[in-house]
Amino acid sequence: MKSALKTFEQQKPTVAIAGAGGYIGRWFIHQFKDKYHIVALSRKKVKKNPHPQVEWRQVELYSITSTVEALNGVDVAIYLVHSMNASTRLNQGSFEDTDLLLADNFSRAAALNHVQQIIYLGGLLPDEPESKLSRHLRSRLEVEQTLGSRSAKLTALRASIIVGPGGSSFDMIKNLVRKLPVLMCPKWTESETQPISLRDTLDIMDTCIGNSDVFDRVIEIGNPEVMTYRSMLERTAQVMGKKRLVFSVPVFSLGLSKLWVGIFGESPPQLVSPLVESLRHTLTVTPEFSFKEKQIDYLSYEEAADIALNSKENPVLPVFYKKKGVKNTVRSIQRMSNKSGLSATWVANRYNIWLPSFFKFLINGKRTETGDIGFYLWWGKKPMLQLTMIPDRSDKERQLFYITGGWLVKRFDYGWLEFRGVLGGRYILTAIHEFVPRLPWYIYITTQAKFHLWVMNRFKKYLERKVD
Repeated sequence: MKSALKTFEQQKPTVAIAGAGGYIGRWFIHQFKDKYHIVALSRKKVKKNPHPQVEWRQVELYSITSTVEALNGVDVAIYLVHSMNASTRLNQGSFEDTDLLLADNFSRAAALNHVQQIIYLGGLLPDEPESKLSRHLRSRLEVEQTLGSRSAKLTALRASIIVGPGGSSFDMIKNLVRKLPVLMCPKWTESETQPISLRDTLDIMDTCIGNSDVFDRVIEIGNPEVMTYRSMLERTAQVMGKKRLVFSVPVFSLGLSKLWVGIFGESPPQLVSPLVESLRHTLTVTPEFSFKEKQIDYLSYEEAADIALNSKENPVLPVFYKKKGVKNTVRSIQRMSNKSGLSATWVANRYNIWLPSFFKFLINGKRTETGDIGFYLWWGKKPMLQLTMIPDRSDKERQLFYITGGWLVKRFDYGWLEFRGVLGGRYILTAIHEFVPRLPWYIYITTQAKFHLWVMNRFKKYLERKVD
């Protein structure tokens, strides 16, 4: 009897793209919409789809349940997510911790759906210890490690600046050249790197899909020519037909560099800050990790820049419904060191004991017969916060509680608290998602929100002292 399993030779593989509406995602769809059955993932619901052969699925990547549903029937998943923009009105958490949580969700969902391969497009890394990396590059490495931590085979593509139409990094360079006749460059512009064209990046991604030779491998990609960021500015000016005086000075601080790039590069601070911090590193391709699966006739930097500046092609995205929902939502994510190797189960149980113990003069914790946990003021009859554990969605590495009541809560039908171990238990993440406070917004952000962070920091210090 012939196997009913789909093989890449028999029919189009189903390729999901997380981050489908971003720079690389939309160009990948534009280029390969007829070659693969593409499942494009988006937080918004599609109202009008310009490409019927592309299947758009609505997903909330912060939710494991939603992510599992989105990856149903997928052979290969391309991960292009970077959480630089907050998805709630108040986001208490760094981009590194947020990216780590999202990657862990995606890895779990891929494993549950028996996804064969994850292709992750991250960043080139310098030949330095992890502790010396910038926050941005360290985060890229953590995401890579997390995506490859379960059953799906990871192909980690590491790239520097990808030069093409609509690319945020190249747009910064273009805007600097366009606006400044004299470019007094910070010292980091003498750092070397190997930019690569969008065309060649897409070609390499296509080659890797379903290719068992690249399973569980790191591949660094870049044009063979090594150049400095200053050279990129000079060569971009030539392609644009602009006469620009470009020179480097050693006096620019990191803060001034961020201000300089942010203002004249016309880029948002949440993108500029981590990017500039990374540019002090030499980011070139390590020969042992270079792409060797196919002969690539790489575009030169000038050719790639010319296409980026003058291309008439423009990928068409769907028309999305405006996302509706509660306005005043909160997400709060904190990372805790876990040198003792404690399980998420232990940490969740300890938190439920520690909180009323720490505030014994003020708070009382009670567990109902149904297992709900309520936190009360000593003189109160109604809980401030009520949590309901969800056993069938919890395990040793993750404990999930729905927010189901409390006079500090405005919405009980959505919102959850979780504790989870990540990176092999090296850290514990604690997170509140889609919390809707009952207090007026300004009062909440100046009182309850700050108090929550203070409490979690105290609990973090408690865990760090725990040795058993």
